[in-house]
Amino acid sequence: MTNYIDNAIKVFENNFDLKKDEKVVIITDDSMREVALPFYEAACKKGNETIFSQFPAIYKSGEEPPALIAQAMKDADVALCVTQASLTHTRAKKEAAATGTRIGTMPGMTLSMLEKGAIEADPATIQKLTKYFTELLERSSQVKIEKDGEVLTFSIEGRKGIPSTGIFREKGQAGNVPSGEAYIAPLEDSANGKLIVDGSIAQLGKVDKPVTLSVENGKLVSATEKQGQALLELLGTDEGKTIAEFGIGTNPSARITGVVLEDEKVFGTIHIAFGSNKPFGGITEAGVHIDCVVQEPTVWIDDEKIMEKGKVLDPNLPSV
Repeated sequence: MTNYIDNAIKVFENNFDLKKDEKVVIITDDSMREVALPFYEAACKKGNETIFSQFPAIYKSGEEPPALIAQAMKDADVALCVTQASLTHTRAKKEAAATGTRIGTMPGMTLSMLEKGAIEADPATIQKLTKYFTELLERSSQVKIEKDGEVLTFSIEGRKGIPSTGIFREKGQAGNVPSGEAYIAPLEDSANGKLIVDGSIAQLGKVDKPVTLSVENGKLVSATEKQGQALLELLGTDEGKTIAEFGIGTNPSARITGVVLEDEKVFGTIHIAFGSNKPFGGITEAGVHIDCVVQEPTVWIDDEKIMEKGKVLDPNLPSV
């Protein structure tokens, strides 16, 4: 486990600039204890006051954690959420960040991911790429995505672009670790068309056969293949089936692994999510948030093609 602990120490130092007198909480569930332990050992090894908080793994991405977990997040200076389903888009995370806690969410993290891949990326490169795409989203209004002949369109007008760099050194900063994405909440009733998902789906893993999603007036109305049906079941209600997020991967070291935490960060991919988006500028509270990753898409923003089959076309893009 020593190598895992050493890399976990690097996360605390590089991503959080952890200070000696800061309190740390490691939040996990029954299915992720083995992956969370190196982070607990790392914080203890650094000499920080640290607690390990574990709860049952019977919840969905975007569902609120137990009240005791939410309170522990508020009481810490740094909280790492090493869980199977995601706590990223929850009120608990948002409220803890508002009190000043620096939060890293690591849904589906594996020991393999702690060794290599997205976690090895140069932080400065991720920060530059993420800033570039966040500013692009912020000043734009319309998005069109094409993949294998199917097209999905939606509006992002008036919504705030969100950077996720995985670097949280100031009070209240929060997001995924490892990271590398720029994302935004589309207008909830604006999406229409079809999208082919061929990367991965949160909680369902790598896509076995490409899944075609059909969206009408912002709602996911149908999905092909077994994983598409499983997605519909995960999302549940109409609120859960509402488009929630459009994201662009900005991590050149990330790989498609079957774990959306890393998959949605792959440079040259985009992802669409359904469900809750109120924590980052939307209006939907659904108790679920599921991301769907698309490889090698062609993307237009305000009628300008910015990506063709996963290759970014803008010559002003910071070098990778």
